[in-house]
Amino acid sequence: MKHCRGSALIAAFALFGAIVALSGSSPADAGQFPGTNGKIAYTKVQGGCECWNVWVINADGTGDTKLTVEAPPPALPWVAEPSWSPDGTQIAYTNYDNGDIYVMNANGSNPHKITTSGFNSLASWSPDGAHIVFESGRDGDQEIFVMNADGTGQTPLTANEFIADTDAQWSPDGVHIAFKSDRDGHEEIYVMNADGTNQTRLTNRAISDLSPDLPSWSPDGTHIAFSAYGVVDFTTRIFVMDANGSNQIPLTSGDARDYFPSWSPDGVHITFTSVRDGHDEIYVMNADGTGQTRVTTTVDGTSWGSAWQSIPIVVPTTTTTVAPTTTAVPADVAAVTATPAFTG
Repeated sequence: MKHCRGSALIAAFALFGAIVALSGSSPADAGQFPGTNGKIAYTKVQGGCECWNVWVINADGTGDTKLTVEAPPPALPWVAEPSWSPDGTQIAYTNYDNGDIYVMNANGSNPHKITTSGFNSLASWSPDGAHIVFESGRDGDQEIFVMNADGTGQTPLTANEFIADTDAQWSPDGVHIAFKSDRDGHEEIYVMNADGTNQTRLTNRAISDLSPDLPSWSPDGTHIAFSAYGVVDFTTRIFVMDANGSNQIPLTSGDARDYFPSWSPDGVHITFTSVRDGHDEIYVMNADGTGQTRVTTTVDGTSWGSAWQSIPIVVPTTTTTVAPTTTAVPADVAAVTATPAFTG
C-alpha cells in the first residue's frame, strides 16, 4: 500500500467458483448494519527502537494496548496495516520484515503466517470471513489477489503487466472490491466484481486534480471514503463519494496530511491518520467531517493506519416454558382403573 508506506516513513478454481457466487448475491451472513463499534486497531512506530507494532485503543483514547510481540535483537518487528475479521475475533496484518500476511486473535495470541510467496500486504476480509483480498508483488508488479482465510487458494484477480493494482477493500455485501490502479497513467480508484471481472474506474484525476487511494466502504455500502493527494497543494485530505464515484466531497481541509480512513461499524464515524500536530496520530470524526478529535498521543514515535472493530450483534435466545398438560379422565374410566379397596 504505497501511500501508507510513503507517508508513514515520508490454481484455485474452487475458490474462483465461490467468489463468482459472491458476485451474484450477498452472503447470508455478511453482517448487520448498523454494527456495534469496538476497538480501533492501528500501527504505532516507536522511535526509540524503530519498532512497528499493532496496538488497539478505545475511540475515547483509553485502553491503549500493544498486541504484537517484539522479536529479540537485532531483529525488529515491522508489522502494520491491521484489518479486523468481520466477527471482530481476529486481526490480519502485514509483516514488513518478511513481506507476508499474518493473522492473530483479537488479544494478540496465536499469530501465524498465511502467505508464503512474494511480498504481500494490505489484507481485507470478505464480509462473511471466508476470504481475504490482498496485494502482492510476486509476479513482478503489484496485483490484487484473493485467498481463503486460512491462506490456501491464493488466486490473482488482476493481471496487468507494468501496472500497479493495490489498496483492495471488500464491499460490505461481498459483491465488489474497490482498489487503486495507475493503469490510466495516474492513480485512480476502481471497483470490480469479487471475481475480478468488470473493472471500472470511479475517480477521475483529470477533474479533481488529485491522486486518490485507500478506499474504505461505508458499512451500508452506499459510500466510499478515500484519501487524496493534492497535485497542486501537495496536501492529503479525506474525501467521501457515492459508491458509483459521484458526489466527491472533502471531509478534511487545511494543510495537514490526512490519510487512511476507516468507517465505524455503525456508520456514524470515520477514523483516520493526520499529521496536524507535528507527527502522525489517530483521529476520529463524524461521517460528515465534523467533530475531528485526536485519539492517540504518541511519545517518541508516530501512530497510523487505523481500522475499526465490529462487535457481533448477539441476538438473545429465549427459552419457552411449556406448561404440562392434564388430560381429564372420564368418571367411568376412573372407576374401572381405580385400585380396589382391601376387604380383608
